[in-house]
Amino acid sequence: MRANTLIMIVLAGVFGVLAVVLANIWLAGQRNAMAQSNGIQRDTVVVAAMPLKFGDTLSADKLREIPWPAGAIPAGAFKTTKDALAGEGARQALQAISTNEPVLASKITGPGQRATLSAVLGEGMKAVSIRVNDVLGVAGFVFPGDRVDVLLTQTVRGGDGADKSFVDVLLQSMKVLAVDQVADESKDNPTVVKSVTLEASTKDAQKLTLAAGAGQLSLALRQAAASQGETTQRVTLSDLTGETAADVAARQAELDRKAAAEAAAAAERKRADDKMAGLTQAVERVGSRLDELSKVKPAPAVASEPQVKEVVKEVVKYVQPEPPARATVGVFRGIKLETYDVPRQK
Repeated sequence: MRANTLIMIVLAGVFGVLAVVLANIWLAGQRNAMAQSNGIQRDTVVVAAMPLKFGDTLSADKLREIPWPAGAIPAGAFKTTKDALAGEGARQALQAISTNEPVLASKITGPGQRATLSAVLGEGMKAVSIRVNDVLGVAGFVFPGDRVDVLLTQTVRGGDGADKSFVDVLLQSMKVLAVDQVADESKDNPTVVKSVTLEASTKDAQKLTLAAGAGQLSLALRQAAASQGETTQRVTLSDLTGETAADVAARQAELDRKAAAEAAAAAERKRADDKMAGLTQAVERVGSRLDELSKVKPAPAVASEPQVKEVVKEVVKYVQPEPPARATVGVFRGIKLETYDVPRQK
């Protein structure tokens, strides 16, 4: 017989003996536990006899009582089915309850109450909805009962005139109450939703409402067991590329200059287009006016009456002048002429 075969046989025997010893130890422990449990006082707890989902009405056929150690009864549990159904009006499940899971007061409504969102809210908490899309809503993988962080993305203009974008963690570990109008925590099919309703304190609700108008809100799904907050810091564009603030500002300034140049060129083109449009309209107006004038027929000429000219005849009348009252008479005396002014004889 080979040495390797002999070694394998010996090891197999050792492991077999060890397994038998361990099995005996485990059985002895189980017997001791059963013996000890016989001395423990027991009670009953109401559990679900079948799976219950959000909005299901509780009835006697959906519940049953099972034995339960008296010192380990969960807080809010019911001991009898009669206690669970006591009161005026039926009770409804506020969340999914599995078969044989204890029915707790926090998981069902009060007597006569409906399974509404207000019944799910904790003491002093509010329900506030935010708008999301297929990307911001974690591609539809957020369900009622999940915990999410709310991120706020903003773009502000700095003192140098450059736009600066950054992301802050606004709120952490926020409980999702409903997606769209579904508040059933048993829903597990991913669905693209338009809004998510979160459970928040009054101050957190104010923050969400203000942030919805200040920037873009998005969700980050947290691990199911991670309910504690963590230290966060603002993330900017320089964190993405490793650039300094001066590099980002210079690049943004260059983009702004290009945008301004394009805007000026567009404005110049618009002015030229407006001038051409004005000239075209003027030419069209002149053409329309000429067409209108060409369509107007000239009025027939009316012969005017001959003008009568007034003939004025000139009459010449001769008047005999009146002789002067005095006359001058000349008398020669020798060679000397003497004149005398004497009255005229009529």
